Amino acid sequence: MPVFRFILQRALQAVLVTLAVTLFVALAVRLTGDPAVMMTAESSSVTEEDLIRIREALGLNQPFYAQYLDFLKGLITFDLGNSFFRGSIADLISIALPSTLILAVASMGISILISIPLGIHAALHKGGISDQIIRVLSLVGLSFPNFWLGIMFVLLLSITFPILPASGFETWSALILPALTIGIILTATNVRLVRTQMLETLSAQYVMVARAKGLSEWSVIYKHALRNAAIAIVTFLGLQFGNLIGGLVVVELVFNWPGMGTLSIEAIAQRDYPLLQATVTILAIMIVAVNLAVDLVYGLIDPRIRVA
Repeated sequence: MPVFRFILQRALQAVLVTLAVTLFVALAVRLTGDPAVMMTAESSSVTEEDLIRIREALGLNQPFYAQYLDFLKGLITFDLGNSFFRGSIADLISIALPSTLILAVASMGISILISIPLGIHAALHKGGISDQIIRVLSLVGLSFPNFWLGIMFVLLLSITFPILPASGFETWSALILPALTIGIILTATNVRLVRTQMLETLSAQYVMVARAKGLSEWSVIYKHALRNAAIAIVTFLGLQFGNLIGGLVVVELVFNWPGMGTLSIEAIAQRDYPLLQATVTILAIMIVAVNLAVDLVYGLIDPRIRVA
């Protein structure tokens, strides 16, 4: 059962990576300082006895391994305890995580819908006017910081012409501006990737053979060339999506999007140690899960990878 062995191997690797990530996050957060001291940093009347009571209430007087095992248990059951200031962490994440995933999927969808057709067109018209225009536009897109582009969209489409909401997620129309902002930035990179991969496959011998057999140009491009170029494209898009989940912080702040990035920044600003550890861990697990999904998609696209 090569397929089952392939899936099991990748799943075990993902579990080991997840354990390593959770351990690293737990250590890193604790190295930032004593949470009890952080909570009371703005109070001048706190005594050492008060700090001891806070540590006991939060379980910080236990050995690190006991705290880590409790955190793993809570992670498995999604009982992540309480924030210092905002109640149940699980409730906060259950609101923020879907918002981040919705924004990431919408942004990636916009990028794919634009970059694949444009990349194929540029490859088929290499050196032509349309190819040159697409390459220049992609270069311009790479030059835009995502926060600047987001601010420009807000000024144009929310203030000058009040067409779309500028912040929040009260209605689905609020998704358009942040998703468009990120989608355009991603497209600038992805269209160049698709063009490069298609140029390589279109010059391959099997594509020439397919054309010599009299296959339609649509079949040659989409069934043969694009499918073989898809391995590198899926690899990059998968990694890009994983990075996107953890890299939406700036755009979420610009649009006041209620996602994981905004929640993490608020946890840092409030020195909310349990909330910070939980948000960073959940984001890391999501990235590991995306990489696992990419590995499994590899096996579907190219059976040779299953036995690699």
